[in-house]
This record gives sequence, C-alpha cells and structure tokens, in this order.
Amino acid sequence: MVDKKKIVTIGGDSGQFALLSGLREIDDLDITAIVAMVDSGGSTGRLRDELGTLPPGDILKCILALSRHGDIARSILLKRFAKDRRLQGHNAGNMLLTMLSRYTGSFPAGINALAEILDTRGTILPVTIDRATLVAELTDGSRIFGEAAIDIPDVSQRAAIRDVYLVPHHSDSISVYPPVLDAIAKSETIIMGPGDLFTSILPNLIVPGIKEALQAAMAKILFVVNIMTKFGETHNYAARDFAARLEDAMGRRLDGFVYNTRRPDKMILQRYQEQQARFVDIDESLDFWKNRTINAADLLDTTGGIARHDSKKLAALLKNIMT
Repeated sequence: MVDKKKIVTIGGDSGQFALLSGLREIDDLDITAIVAMVDSGGSTGRLRDELGTLPPGDILKCILALSRHGDIARSILLKRFAKDRRLQGHNAGNMLLTMLSRYTGSFPAGINALAEILDTRGTILPVTIDRATLVAELTDGSRIFGEAAIDIPDVSQRAAIRDVYLVPHHSDSISVYPPVLDAIAKSETIIMGPGDLFTSILPNLIVPGIKEALQAAMAKILFVVNIMTKFGETHNYAARDFAARLEDAMGRRLDGFVYNTRRPDKMILQRYQEQQARFVDIDESLDFWKNRTINAADLLDTTGGIARHDSKKLAALLKNIMT
C-alpha cells in the first residue's frame, strides 16, 4: 500500500472550500484542514451571540468540500430556514453542527460526528477551541472589532490595516488546539490560501504556537496567491505584499507560490474596479522574486461573474507540484 502524502491546508471561508474541493479528488493525499475560528457574520454570528458557540460556518464549508456526497450535502445543509421566526436565516448545516457539538460536549467531537455522517475524506481541525474576537488595528490608530466588520467596510474610504490580533472572551489567553501542532509537524506540504488575508489566513497564524510550529516544520509551505485585491483589507496589494505579510507572521520564507495568470474579462474587471478591487500581479523583475519558486497557470473560474480559483485547475497544478 502506497503511503499517502500528508497535506495541511490553512485558511477559511470560500477560498479553502475551493482548494479542498479540488484536493478531495486526488487519491494519494492525507488531507488535514486547519480552519480559522473568527467568523462573526450571518448565521454563524447569530449562533455565537445567542448560544456562545464556536463559529460553525467555515468548518461546515470544509466538511462539505471534503464530503464524498458533496453536491447532495450542499443542497440540503446550505438551505436556509424561512418559515420559523427563530430559525429564519440559519442554514441547516450550521444548526446541525452546533447541536452535535452541544450534545457531544465539545466542538471537535461535533465536527467529527458531522464528518462521519457525510463520509468526509480527511480531517478538519479548528485552529483553537477558545472563543475570541478578531480585532484590526488601522494605520490611523482606530480599531475594528469582529471579522464581519473588518471583512465588509461600512464606509467608502478606510485607513489600511496595520495589524490584527485576537481578544479572548473568557480567559487571559488563547491556546492552539493541540492536534493542529501535530498535523503541522507531520505534514509534507502546507498550503495557505486562497482567501482573505486578514480575516481567513492570518487569524490562524496569530494563534499562539502556530508561528513556532511553522518555523519548525519540515514541510514545504506554499501560498495560493489571491486573484483579486479586496477593499478594506488588501487595497492596492501586489502579490509581493501578500507574501511579505505572511512571511512576517510566520517568521520564515514561503517555499513556493501558486499564481493565476489569466485575467478576468473587461466587464468583470470593471465590476471589481467599482468595488475598488483589482487583479493581483506578480512583477518577476523585482528583486523580491529572485530565488523564489512561482508556479503559474490559468486557474481562473468566472462563473456567475465572480473571479475565483477553479477547484479542478488548482488541484491539477498542486498535484504536479507535489509529485
């Protein structure tokens, strides 16, 4: 029997969903997804506020991405309740994961139970099981509290994010969930992104213990470069800026970059421009990129007029890199 390659992904939200949906189809991988625990919007935010639970939304996306019954499971578990006043706006998956966690007595046990129901391939780990709020400190000295507020600015102009940190809810500190450190130590490849830099990727890296684990890891660390910038988070960023932020947070260099070369068409770019977002470039003439490995290909999916990574294209490129 051939040993499976141990792969760790680090991120959250729809970017990690796209990545895992593709990796699921590669047979010889042992996949572990490490997921940020700061989501505070929509159904997830309401469950956090009303029940004091850890945020289920990003975990649910990972379970669905790795499920062998993905399409059917998504159609059922992402369906939102509409008739009952209390349930209105919640999706079935968030409610089920929350109830399983409460019944089993722990969030990780609830994750494992739902993963078992959906025949999920791989392991999904919350980066921490301590409740915390993500805070962004801006260059003008102001602060924004909560992932949802950071993610969707409520003003047309906002100072840049200088730093992000976590504020614990019920203790003096936040601890990494121990199986996360074990997964990083045993991994052969670690893949960060794609996803929002300050609300999906960095919230994992600032949990105490993660930086040191990544510095000690023998694995190669790859970063899937974002396709578009995002106003309020990465306004005017080039690929170098994303890389520099991550390397500063880890205290080590990234070993490789996965980059989409195909620009969306003019109509899609115009819509993004109206949101103050633009295509992320790599200028290989800069000294920064010397002696750095860039794995570039057409990875674009513009279904629905949204620029995102195509799961199959991304998985095919990553498979070539890892073999």
